[in-house]
Amino acid sequence: MNRATVAAATALTLMSLTTLTACGGEGESDKATGEPRPSASRAKQPTPAEKLAELMVAPADVKGFSVQEHSDEFALAKSPEEVTLDKPACAPLAYAINQLPLGEPQADLTRVLADEAKGLNSAHTYITLTTYASGGAQSALADVKKAVAACGDGFTAKGSGGTSTYGSVTPEDVAPAGDETLGFTSTLTFRGAPHTMHTQVVREGEVLGVYFSVNGTAIANARPSDAKLTPAVVKAQNVKLG
Repeated sequence: MNRATVAAATALTLMSLTTLTACGGEGESDKATGEPRPSASRAKQPTPAEKLAELMVAPADVKGFSVQEHSDEFALAKSPEEVTLDKPACAPLAYAINQLPLGEPQADLTRVLADEAKGLNSAHTYITLTTYASGGAQSALADVKKAVAACGDGFTAKGSGGTSTYGSVTPEDVAPAGDETLGFTSTLTFRGAPHTMHTQVVREGEVLGVYFSVNGTAIANARPSDAKLTPAVVKAQNVKLG
């Protein structure tokens, strides 16, 4: 329809054209390329950070557990770049244990969960989600697998928040999840008391979920601990990822 025709059209015709344009799924085609022009009504794609926020478990998904933002006040480091290790091959384990992103993610997000009924005696589960460009998640998980195999006798990690020495790293069987998953335990001794911590890494497409459980109260009070991951929390997060 040329401009002269449009100028002569009645108000009713213009209204009809407007309605038809609004209902079109792809909008008018671009005369230069022949490709459909983006529709103004097309939904905006979420950013990587927004995607992770949607995938992270919420209190409604894990009833009886608090879900809090992660504070780096007592963290080993605020970024992977701040961490140095006596065994560089163990870096992926240090990152996973200390809520630092693996590989080269587009975004990351961490939450801390605790059983409200147990109060201060509850072990805390840290969930860190990261999203990647194509192939990034698979590569990051492969690095974790290599590190578990190479670091059985432990390692020492230093960061801006202090030094942590892990006595051993052991592969751990975990229930199948996502496209692939792996689990491992790590140990440390603090003020003479031994502590065992559990980690599971789940890959679903280009998203990684790292689940880490530790009893900070027991460590602070030099009381031995073995902080296993809570099945209900792991299951709830896996459902969100799937």
